[in-house]
Amino acid sequence: MSRMMPMEPSFIKALPIIEKIASAGYEAYFVGGSVRDTLLHKKIHDVDIATSAYPEEMKQLFKKTIDVGIEHGTVMIAYQGEMYEITTFRTESTYQDFRRPDSVTFVRSLEEDLKRRDFTINALAMTSEGKIIDYFDGLKDLKEKRIKAVGEAHERFHEDALRMMRAVRFVSQLQFHLEPATKEAICEHHALLSKIAVERIQVEFTKLLMGPGRKEGLQTFVETGLYAYCPGLAGEKAQVLAFSKIEGTFQTETEAWVLLIWSLKLPVPKVDAFMRAWKCSKKESRMVEAIYDNLLTRNQRDLTTIELYSLGLEAALLTEKAVGLLGKVAKEEKIQQRYADLPIHSISELAITGKDLLESFNRKPGKWVGEFLEIAERAAVERRIENTKAALLSFLEKQRTTQNEEKH
Repeated sequence: MSRMMPMEPSFIKALPIIEKIASAGYEAYFVGGSVRDTLLHKKIHDVDIATSAYPEEMKQLFKKTIDVGIEHGTVMIAYQGEMYEITTFRTESTYQDFRRPDSVTFVRSLEEDLKRRDFTINALAMTSEGKIIDYFDGLKDLKEKRIKAVGEAHERFHEDALRMMRAVRFVSQLQFHLEPATKEAICEHHALLSKIAVERIQVEFTKLLMGPGRKEGLQTFVETGLYAYCPGLAGEKAQVLAFSKIEGTFQTETEAWVLLIWSLKLPVPKVDAFMRAWKCSKKESRMVEAIYDNLLTRNQRDLTTIELYSLGLEAALLTEKAVGLLGKVAKEEKIQQRYADLPIHSISELAITGKDLLESFNRKPGKWVGEFLEIAERAAVERRIENTKAALLSFLEKQRTTQNEEKH
C-alpha cells in the first residue's frame, strides 16, 4: 500500500543526503516517527533515514560522519548544520536481555528492516518523492487511531520490553488505543519491564504524563499491570487511577511529578527517595519536594510572605497551577503581584553583608554572621524593618542586646 505526501521543510532539507546515497546505487528512505507525525499533521523533530548502504559504504560517501552506533548500522552525518542518523537496513537475532539484540545482520531489503520495528504506525517509510511505503497496514492503523505491534506482539515485546511502555505512552501522546492482541501481550509479559533500566522507563513515563491523552494512557498503564514494575508504584493501583482523573494538562514535568506524589500521599521526607528511585536529577527532586511541601500548605491556606519569598516565583506559580488542577481557585496573578511587591527577592539584595556585621560588631567570624544575616533577611522581607544599612544594623544590635540579656 502506498500514498503520496507533500514534502515538509525538514525532509526537503535532508533530500540531498538521500539523493547522494541513491546516486551511488543504494536505496534510502525517510523512516520512523517523522513519517508518522507528518501523516498526523504534527510537528516533526528528528528526521531519520534508512538505507541499503552498509556503514562503511556510507562513510565513503560522506566527508563528515560520526560512529554513534556503527555496530548496529547507525552513522551520524553532518550536513548544512544539521545532524542526521542514517541506519543500514538490518535484521536482528534473539534478545537474551530483553533490551538489545544478540547480533545484527545488515540486509539490502527495506521490508526486512521495517519488519523488526515496534508498531505498524512506526514501520512506515517515505521516498524522496513523498511516496509512503506501508507493508504492515500502518496507514490503516493511523486512520483508526490504533497501536498495533508489527507481526507477532509477543515477539516484539520479548525483543525489547521497553516497547510495552512505548505502547502506553503512544496511547497518551497520540490519543490512540491499544489493539486487543497487542494489549493482551503486554498484560501477559508486563513483568519483563523489570529487566529494563529505570532511566529508559522514566523517559517513556514522563512523555506519557505530558500527553493530551494522559487519563487513557495511565488507565492502560494500570490495566496492563505495567505500573507494578515502576519505582514506588507497586501496590498503588488506586492512587495511580486517582492521579489519572486529575483534569487539565501539565505544562511541565515538575507539575506532573508533584501531582503524582500528591495522589500517592507521600510524606514530604520520602519525596527525595521517590524521585531518586526514578533517577530524576537533584535539581528536579529539590524543586518537586519544595513545591509539594508548599502545596500541602497552600491546600489549607495562602502562603505567608516569607514562604513565598523562600519558595521563589517559579515554584510559587507552579504551586498555584497545581492548586488549580486539584480543583481549587488558583491565584497566579495575585502571587505575581505579591512577589513583585516584596522588598527584596534574594539575600543578595539585603542592604548589609557579612563584612558589615564584622566591622559593626567587632567580632571574630563565625556562624553568628550567617544567623544574623538570616534574621535581617526575614525582618526585611516581612517589612518589620526598612532595608537600609543603618536600620538593619540598629535592628541587629537590639537583637544582640536582647540575646545577651536573656543569657544573663
